[in-house]
Amino acid sequence: MKFIWSLLLLAFCLNANAQKQDIKAIKEAVEFLAADELKGRETGTEGEDKAAKYIAKKFKEMGLKPMGTEGYFQDFSVTPKANPHSENPDTTQEPINGKNVVAFLDHGAELTVVLGAHYDHLGMGAEGSLYAGKEQQIHNGADDNASGVALVLALADELSDKKYKQFNYLFIAFSGEEKGLWGSNYYSKNPTIDLEKVNYMINFDMVGRLDKDKGLAINGVGTASNWMENIEEANTEKLKLITSESGVGPSDHTSFYLVNIPVLHFFTGQHSDYHKPSDDADKVNFEGIAILENMVLALIEATEEDGKLIHQETKADKKDTPRFTVTLGVMPDYMFQGDGMRLDGVTDGRPASNAGFEAGDIVIQMGEHKVDGMQTYMKALSNFKKGDKAMVKAKRGEEIVEYEVTF
Repeated sequence: MKFIWSLLLLAFCLNANAQKQDIKAIKEAVEFLAADELKGRETGTEGEDKAAKYIAKKFKEMGLKPMGTEGYFQDFSVTPKANPHSENPDTTQEPINGKNVVAFLDHGAELTVVLGAHYDHLGMGAEGSLYAGKEQQIHNGADDNASGVALVLALADELSDKKYKQFNYLFIAFSGEEKGLWGSNYYSKNPTIDLEKVNYMINFDMVGRLDKDKGLAINGVGTASNWMENIEEANTEKLKLITSESGVGPSDHTSFYLVNIPVLHFFTGQHSDYHKPSDDADKVNFEGIAILENMVLALIEATEEDGKLIHQETKADKKDTPRFTVTLGVMPDYMFQGDGMRLDGVTDGRPASNAGFEAGDIVIQMGEHKVDGMQTYMKALSNFKKGDKAMVKAKRGEEIVEYEVTF
């Protein structure tokens, strides 16, 4: 009996040490990618190039096979459309060159699992920044999305273990996500492996803020019939899951869903540092990323007996998303599960702030339109145009507040 207890204690110590090593590697990756020296990793810049080389170096150290078109790199070029509202809308903009970083772990299996995350960010505050200051500042993007890349690297290191040989694994760090899913769109149309043999794709975008409530959003659960059963089996940490069916969203899994591959998108929630210079490494929950790593490994094991997952179209895809031309100037709380649309942040100088709304308010009505969630919020917005005024009602604690908003 004493011998058995000694073995159990040894196993526990080995597991604890391995977990510490994982967290250390995750922290190292986030801190490198989110360092000021990389100046925000905007697509096509020297900082992004340094990030790409760092990721490729890590893949090489793990012994992964290069699966780009030039070693680990898959170069692409995009010429952005000129602003139609500029004084000279016919001016052709200069092409922007990006590169995906692609590696393959070949277990000789019939099917391949794709694990991806984007490594680009907003540089000094490119289009998409929510920073209200006048001077340019570096947008390091520690959560968005150094956290996702760190998780991909951690998984790449772990999946070489023989117990995960039911699948091959393709690891992709995408460029150009912030510009409009450029890198993933390019890869899905110019794949370096046979996409017919891809079982599914999991995308990690903003996975660095797992909080004390352990809230995790997983999007795309309707893209294969098996997903929810497998996710529930893998959720041994009892994370508070917020799921949505749609395979379409503002991140790289969309590009794979649109070529008929089942997808999932892991996301630990929006926060007030989103697309601002304050999204730094010291705010990332490294232990939380390691918890997600264990869940993904368990999810992969849960799918091993299912064969090839069958892609399903989801109801809430892009064509069903309401089109709107105005916003409140707020940051929605995508993890909120109650009735209404909770404000995670309010941008100074925008309609909601000007009217008097505050972070934490829960919008329940806009004009005559009821709001019970994100979809009805977007549908309500689609009824307004610039210059319109509407009374907007929200819950603030136990009170109901109502302000007139000018869009």
